[in-house]
Amino acid sequence: MERTLTWRDLNRALLARQMLLQRVSLDVPEVLQRMGGLQAQYAPSMYIGLWARIEDFDRDGLTRMLERREVIQATLLRATIHLVSKADYWPFEVGVRSARREAYLRAVRDRPEPDAIDDAVVRLRALLSERPVRRTELDELFGPRIRHAIGMFLDMVRVPPSGTWARRRADLFGAAEDWVGPPDVTEDDAQDLLIRRYLGAFGPAHRTEIADWAGLPVSVVAKVLARHELRTFRDERGRELVDVPDGPLPDPETPAPVRFLPTYDATLLVHARRTLILPEEHRSKVFHVRMPQSIGTFLVDGQVAGTWALKANRVEWDEFAPLPARIRRQVDAEADRLTAFHG
Repeated sequence: MERTLTWRDLNRALLARQMLLQRVSLDVPEVLQRMGGLQAQYAPSMYIGLWARIEDFDRDGLTRMLERREVIQATLLRATIHLVSKADYWPFEVGVRSARREAYLRAVRDRPEPDAIDDAVVRLRALLSERPVRRTELDELFGPRIRHAIGMFLDMVRVPPSGTWARRRADLFGAAEDWVGPPDVTEDDAQDLLIRRYLGAFGPAHRTEIADWAGLPVSVVAKVLARHELRTFRDERGRELVDVPDGPLPDPETPAPVRFLPTYDATLLVHARRTLILPEEHRSKVFHVRMPQSIGTFLVDGQVAGTWALKANRVEWDEFAPLPARIRRQVDAEADRLTAFHG
């Protein structure tokens, strides 16, 4: 009989896999692989997300890794900017490429004609073979509509110094084949790795949650899952959850430390709702239409307990409900560490 996992079982599994129960002493590329990549629309978020997970994280060291091409920043899952290890770039790109293009073709009714897109791709590829190109130049050359379409049909990465702590707008583009090297993975193998990364980072999970995270059709996810030997569980609603054989499942009573998270940390997105890391009564305080950029949050006992912001060079926080004095001291201490990290 399949084991039923409570929300707290799933919460502690997520925290363990996301390295939020205890900071780790691992290289950034390995941490990114264990995390399933890091969402990075706002460049400082990826630095803070790694600071929350890595012991003695070196902020400038991440910028150097971007410059040395050890980690790659690009539009990947859900057509959103992510930071991944160099080894994971092509699997993440090839794994979602077809689905991302099909979604674009379905959703954008006033898209340019195919011939116009093809011509722009050829022209831009030739230009990128000479040098990186800024978004403003793309708009001048092609216009915003074609520039957006090109991004669906030409594999590009964000090139430093853009998209870094010092220069936060990720608006300098290079050709992925020039920056990373040629693709070296089939679509099937790419999707296999992509879904293993998800389950290793966020599992156990329902197939629809994997699809939501990756931006893949559920039918594709089901096909990939059928190729693997996985263990299965049930959640408290009776839904089947799948998981990699060796994914950690800590004791649900494992203590969880205070942790500050950046905007749009992937643990808070809808694919991870089963873990209740962001209680539903607080979701609109973090994500809502008048605040599309999201907001920084902090965890107490494995759940979002409030928000934070940098004001006058200090991290200031607000709790959703009164916290005990002992917990407030822990939150203050972590806020001081994040203030120091900001410099």
